[in-house]
Amino acid sequence: MSDHILRAVAADGFVRAFAIDGRKLVEYARRRHALSPVMCACLGRLLCASAMMGIMMKGDEDILTVSVNGTGPAGRVIASADSHGHVKGFAANPFVDIPLKENGKLDVGGAVGPGFLQVIKDVGLKDPYVGQTELVNGEIAEDLTYYFAASEQVPSGVGLGVLVDTDGSIRQAGGFIVQLMPGTEDDIIYALEENIASFGSVTSHLDSGESAFDMLSHLFKDMPYEVTDDVPASFKCDCSRERVRKALIAVGRDELSSMIAEGNPVEMKCSFCNSAYEFDIDELKSLIS
Repeated sequence: MSDHILRAVAADGFVRAFAIDGRKLVEYARRRHALSPVMCACLGRLLCASAMMGIMMKGDEDILTVSVNGTGPAGRVIASADSHGHVKGFAANPFVDIPLKENGKLDVGGAVGPGFLQVIKDVGLKDPYVGQTELVNGEIAEDLTYYFAASEQVPSGVGLGVLVDTDGSIRQAGGFIVQLMPGTEDDIIYALEENIASFGSVTSHLDSGESAFDMLSHLFKDMPYEVTDDVPASFKCDCSRERVRKALIAVGRDELSSMIAEGNPVEMKCSFCNSAYEFDIDELKSLIS
């Protein structure tokens, strides 16, 4: 079955939730970027969260970018998503390898370190929306929970998980976001808080054979809810040779002339998907004109 995101509502629309099964898209990212296990968990969590946040947007051309900017060895980690379930991302240092935590888990927080999380929403206005908060612990889920509350004033519960198999491949990946709208009754809030607190880890649910729908059932235990949308999710990069060509033109005549003088073809790589585009000397000369 393909990766997908479920959108659900409860409590007469006062609560909305999203759940994603994103194993395939995280595995694709692992292979494209040759990610180490801890960076699989780091970028994978961010990809799953960004995909869910992407479908919160309304416009067909809307783009959301989430960046985790830590001072740890992982460096900057970025994911970008649209409103159709497509997401892409990369890590500045994909090969980071640090010791496991005392409980045997991958130390994503240790790889990220202190820093800040930034969310940019380009929804077609003159200026994009930019929200930024400090990282709570670098584990991504808690950082996004704090971001939603502090920057968007939306009380939220976020759960994310990536399980890396013994051969380095992605065994499970997914997550959920539950959000409360203004006016949510206290008994609903208390029930959701208890359900989230007793939920456990995302990967334990997925690894036991449960689906995104099953995760929603746990989150809305003893509460009526409705799944309103089922959106296919995938890692999709929109880079192209023409886009790279325009980027080369943008560097200017002097820089292009220097490249030509060196006498070697120029290879440009897309940061998001690692696709390589080569331009020979004749092509570089044509760009100057």
